[in-house]
Amino acid sequence: MVSYRRCLTLSMFFKFYISVIQRLESKNATSEKIPDSYMSAAQKFKSLPPKSSQYFQVVPSTQSKIDLVGRPTVHKSAFKQATGEAIYCDDIPHWEDQLYLSLVFSSRARARILDIDASAALALPGVHAFYSAKDLPGKSNFFGPIHQDDLVFADGEVLCVGQVIGAVVADTQSLAQRAAKLVKVDYEDLESAIITIEDAIREKSFYAPAPLKLRCGEPEKMLESAEHVVEGEMRLSGQEHFYLETMACIVVPKGEDDELEVTSSTQHPTEIQESVAHMLGIDSNKVVVKVKRLGGGFGGKESRSTMTALPCALAAKKLGKPVRCMLDRDEDMLSTGQRHPFLGRYKVAFTPEGKLIACEISMYSNAGISYDLSNSVMERAMMHCENAYKIPHVSVYGYVCKTNLVTNTAFRGFGAPQAMLISETMMRHVADYLHKDPFEICQLNLYKEGDLTPFHQQLTYCTMDRCWQEAVNDSQYFNRKAAVQKFNKENRWRKRGISVVPTAFGIAYTSLFLNQSGALVLVYVDGSVLLSHGGTEMGQGLHTKMIQVASKALGIPASMIHISETATDKVPNTGATAASSGSDLNGMAIIDACNKLLDRLKPYREANPKGEWKDWVRTAFFDRVSLAATGFYKTPDIKYDFHKNEGMAFNYFAYGAACSEVEIDCLTGDHQVLRTDIVMDVGESLNPAIDVGQVEGAFMQGYGLFTIEEPIHSPQGGLLSRGPGAYKLPGFTDIPAQFNVSLLKEAPNLRAVYSSKAVGEPPLFLASSVFFAIREAIQAARAEVGLTGYFRLDSPATSARIRMACADHITEKFPEPQPDTYKPWNIIL
Repeated sequence: MVSYRRCLTLSMFFKFYISVIQRLESKNATSEKIPDSYMSAAQKFKSLPPKSSQYFQVVPSTQSKIDLVGRPTVHKSAFKQATGEAIYCDDIPHWEDQLYLSLVFSSRARARILDIDASAALALPGVHAFYSAKDLPGKSNFFGPIHQDDLVFADGEVLCVGQVIGAVVADTQSLAQRAAKLVKVDYEDLESAIITIEDAIREKSFYAPAPLKLRCGEPEKMLESAEHVVEGEMRLSGQEHFYLETMACIVVPKGEDDELEVTSSTQHPTEIQESVAHMLGIDSNKVVVKVKRLGGGFGGKESRSTMTALPCALAAKKLGKPVRCMLDRDEDMLSTGQRHPFLGRYKVAFTPEGKLIACEISMYSNAGISYDLSNSVMERAMMHCENAYKIPHVSVYGYVCKTNLVTNTAFRGFGAPQAMLISETMMRHVADYLHKDPFEICQLNLYKEGDLTPFHQQLTYCTMDRCWQEAVNDSQYFNRKAAVQKFNKENRWRKRGISVVPTAFGIAYTSLFLNQSGALVLVYVDGSVLLSHGGTEMGQGLHTKMIQVASKALGIPASMIHISETATDKVPNTGATAASSGSDLNGMAIIDACNKLLDRLKPYREANPKGEWKDWVRTAFFDRVSLAATGFYKTPDIKYDFHKNEGMAFNYFAYGAACSEVEIDCLTGDHQVLRTDIVMDVGESLNPAIDVGQVEGAFMQGYGLFTIEEPIHSPQGGLLSRGPGAYKLPGFTDIPAQFNVSLLKEAPNLRAVYSSKAVGEPPLFLASSVFFAIREAIQAARAEVGLTGYFRLDSPATSARIRMACADHITEKFPEPQPDTYKPWNIIL
């Protein structure tokens, strides 16, 4: 960034100089002639009027009016959310005697705790207690979604900046936060902390097993004998979840039998239930966890929401009063973890035509201080190492790095976007080596029906080629490619690029036991239905879709069906709402429950065929027939052994393709997305309005990941980008000026609810089309100074990276610093 800022000073002066000459020329006040192509240096990005289109398949006219499946139905909470009436965790009315909890965080990356002095905090009127590891002896202080290697409170030493050391409980939020700052912690620094992936590689600091391995064919033999081989590496930064609602929790003791009611902003109520029960040494049946809705999750609230729930539960149990906690934004960003940064190294063999033969890929992720879900993230990354391309011989090695950073965790895509970006970079490297268009190399190697993946799953009902061809045709790719080339010839300091990117995303949890869910359907005497299922609503429209599913299954209007909340005393032992499988799993469980009810009501329907739903229900009630039913579903057929690389890993694949065109300012590194066209296979959409919104939202979140969002840490492991003032997020003006989304038509999916497909995560990677369009534009700029061939571009493609990659006479004056001279603001993890 230092080099960029210095370079930017001269670049801005040059822009000023060109603009002055341009004005003087217009008044015939100068004899100096500037080439027409140089005039682009003084241009600004045009304010383009936004345009968009959404295409989807309309339901047939014969479909019943009360059957909402396939119709663009409004999100059930849309108006409440827009008006501010929607209830989130911290909106729940305060209890009369409730207390507020605030956490105390470590300020050191690796140090021994010599003393914790909370006396100043406890001396404040209204402060009730301070809790630390001393209050949780033995195993009760440990938690974790897979391995219990994380600590509720740091014990004896701290392992990262932002680790929880203790908790202060007081009458009000402001008092608790003020008291937490008064807790004095004395440290003794230990040996150097491991911060970056390179640190971990040097120290061989990996979580076992290391490396994870995935192999098919004979990659070593083919790489050795191949005529053409290239190798390279790239780095991807992390990403902050930045959900609108930070971590929040309320715990209310029920007054007897150790019962607790926990309301949490979590994607995984069952995990909260089990973790609280474990910590307090009670049975899970004494802990009820409820979720009304989340203000966004994106995976960040799958496992890390225990950070607030566990201290609150401890305080509520000990004090016998309701306790609540909601983190401030800077606290949340500091302590809850992010998307895993990745480093990828590849070696790929191919024919003179560009057909891929074999590859070897090593991926390193920065996991942080505990196991969390990092090995599962790496496994999915390894299983998406080829993105949407057929590679006959593959070996993949995954290293999960143990570092002194806050534990990184699940994030929309769960490792797949990182791996896919590495594979797409590999494809561009092959294209540059062969002096071919990347479009040609990508299209040549696309998956086809019947192909086998590196994990030996055969692709059936593969729509990859259809998505690709429709995206190419809809975007008028070839005509616009020619226009881009013409623009680049006429403009020296502004360049455009256009790129098409495919995606193939496997749907299912790679951990078999998670592929299950339950539902509870209650029918009341008036005919109204209360629906409960195992999924949580976090803005993605899951509850809306589930009401549509139940409405179709029961044959009643959606207005008669209500979902109040998600709760462990209604549906037990559920998995997280994650892996894009919320509709697939819960929808099928709901259908199972509805079918049971329909079977019970069948005699009454047959006896009164002209009657209505309410009539049949009322008659059944007086005939003493149960009007409550549980439903259950487990994904069939799938069972995969990662170590043996055999079995069926995914239920099915979601496919898509996107074409994006960008324009960059070669002197500042700024860019503008001119147009994006997306074709996404969502099967037969349950709700096109929601699915199109999910595609658009995932794309913009991916756009942030690949172009502007960049968490910055100091060499000591402290997060410097703690809030929107220091962490750049996509805004309204970053949305493509023309944004077209098309849902693939006539592509039913027989392996999910009502032939639909998952939509939450698969579209996110399509935003890399912007990244690679930027790369094309940079390549055009480099060609102006005689630099051709492959060049490395790490993610995100920030203004700094774009400007410094557009090599010219200005950048030559300010070479980039070597890694060993990086300042704190240069550290990329």
